[in-house]
Amino acid sequence: MAAADDEPRRCHIVAVPFPGRGHVNAVMNLSRLLAARGAEVTFVVTEEWLGLVLSAAAPPPPAGVRLRTIPNVIPSEHGRAADHAGFLDAVATEMEAPFERLLDRLQAEGGPPVAALVADTYVPWVVGVGNRRGVPVCSLFPMSASFFCAYYHFDRLLPCLADEHAPAAGATPEKSEQRLDQCIPDLASSSVTLSDLKPLIYNKRTVKHILTAVSSIRNAQCLLFTTMYELETSVIDSLRSALPCPVLPIGPCVAYMTLEEQHPKSNGELTSPGDCLTWLDSQPVNSVLYVSLGSFLSVSTSQLDEIALGLATSEVRFLWILREQSPRVRELVGDTNRGMILAWCDQLKVLCHPSVGGFLTHCGMNSTLEAVFAGVPMLALPLFFDQPIDSRLIVEEWKVGLELRDWTDKDRVIESKEIARAIKRLMASDEAEMEAIRRRALEWKEVSVRAAKKGGSSYNNLSSLMEMVCSLQCTELGQQRSKTSV
Repeated sequence: MAAADDEPRRCHIVAVPFPGRGHVNAVMNLSRLLAARGAEVTFVVTEEWLGLVLSAAAPPPPAGVRLRTIPNVIPSEHGRAADHAGFLDAVATEMEAPFERLLDRLQAEGGPPVAALVADTYVPWVVGVGNRRGVPVCSLFPMSASFFCAYYHFDRLLPCLADEHAPAAGATPEKSEQRLDQCIPDLASSSVTLSDLKPLIYNKRTVKHILTAVSSIRNAQCLLFTTMYELETSVIDSLRSALPCPVLPIGPCVAYMTLEEQHPKSNGELTSPGDCLTWLDSQPVNSVLYVSLGSFLSVSTSQLDEIALGLATSEVRFLWILREQSPRVRELVGDTNRGMILAWCDQLKVLCHPSVGGFLTHCGMNSTLEAVFAGVPMLALPLFFDQPIDSRLIVEEWKVGLELRDWTDKDRVIESKEIARAIKRLMASDEAEMEAIRRRALEWKEVSVRAAKKGGSSYNNLSSLMEMVCSLQCTELGQQRSKTSV
């Protein structure tokens, strides 16, 4: 008899993230959910990443999740943006062997057998490891289903890309632009366009890694998405028809389980992550703009200056997370009681705070899902990789934000006056368009909460995942006992 959905299932899952902040966070959030269902999770990172995960700023791993390491066989997290393709090469070639040695050690230690490997799709060699060892692999894609779909059907996009190089005589760039659903016939209508894939799609080394990752799904036992079904229904339905394995969106895969955890109180100086929550408590509802452009790639120095000047000119209250602290930025913002600049905060808790009324974001998928879960309108400034597609979804598909800059104009520095104007518009409470955006953001918030609750789409998909993994483990243990008794 199958266990009830909320009955703990004891099985051992080894989780392997791609070594990048957004990827580590996504796999850790899934690990939290699995541990809450009774799984024992071994979370595997490099030695450098162990220090980052255990840093004083980050929330500690939950009960049921233990950390194990492999050596630092890849370039350091610090400065990897200088050679992103080289970093991808190292992840693809250097991590597999030490990971297999770790699995051997886990087996020698006599703990519970590994029921499944849950791995970020961007470490595709885990699929090969699982297949060789007879261990099912569940691949977690930490970006939008739309981005996955584009690269899964990459061969269908090539003719469209060729057409874009030779537009009809007299055609404007807008007229020659094509949506993905025009290139992929079985994909339902989508606002995502070919331009949202550029210039990444012409970076051959990076695209090679993406295609290798996406194609590995054909040998995986399950594909998981951090998004939720309701956000990308037509794309997920299309993928379910195309892929040979179950497709389970389990999002929004954000750390909502930690929202009730207590934070340290302010020491009066307003300089620590705990202090910002105290500061937010003193601000009016929906009055604060949260600003964060991610932990990997940021904007140019000149663009950073314009953002600082734009914030100052807008006269809007703000909380800006800027990991590389800049005296010049503080000078441009000026001495003000309207805002804070910190190196880190608990982003989801900040976004869920009633004082936060907007989010200037790079549109990374984790940040996007957190904003959707919190019901916060977004000002989209996509920088790289999947972010242009997320921006398109935010602004045109879900209609919960504004576009600060068209992605096709990404090399232009946005002037401070444009930024100030966009910020004021986003934070306006009496504009009809913004009222509609805020209403839709709150509607998506309700959908997100329902999806994660018992009986919701993501809750049920997570139950299906646990049922599949534990059933496979029980089958394997039964076979082992039969061999022992013969």
